[in-house]
Amino acid sequence: MLEQSGLVVWLTGLSGSGKSTVAMAVERRLVEQGVFTIVLDGDNIRHGLCGDLGFSDADRGENLRRVGEVASLLYRSGVVTLCAFVSPVAQDRQAIKKRFPDDRLLTVYLATPIDVCEARDPKGLYRKARTGLIDNFTGVQAPYEVPENPDLVYDTSSMELDEIAHSLCDIILARSKANDS
Repeated sequence: MLEQSGLVVWLTGLSGSGKSTVAMAVERRLVEQGVFTIVLDGDNIRHGLCGDLGFSDADRGENLRRVGEVASLLYRSGVVTLCAFVSPVAQDRQAIKKRFPDDRLLTVYLATPIDVCEARDPKGLYRKARTGLIDNFTGVQAPYEVPENPDLVYDTSSMELDEIAHSLCDIILARSKANDS
């Protein structure tokens, strides 16, 4: 039996805001503390569980629905699950939030300015979107609906990764131990 309570940490923000980078840094710190943790992000989900989906609005919604379902299973098993997804539509985020008790889903908005995200462009997606090779790209041709009441907000352009990871780990550790049986 795990000596922790399940928790889902949902990192949302534009492509290039640092969602997966933050999630991986937090995962490393939590594992060092003995917390059973997993990261779900676009890369590891799109290659398997959601490999049959494209990037239409309906497919994006289905992708997040499936991720929410997996996160729910992991939460009920006591795992701290870090979900790193653009998740640009407020309605999709709200549907996921309804699956969890209020204190078991932590919404983290990485409020990194689009110009910083575009300058980073680790996968060249903004460049492809600006040249017409990708349609409906969030932040360029498609909107990102900023979360109205996220639990936490970090700007990865003005905070160091270690500072964000330390802050987030402290909060996760307090929440994952708070409901121990």
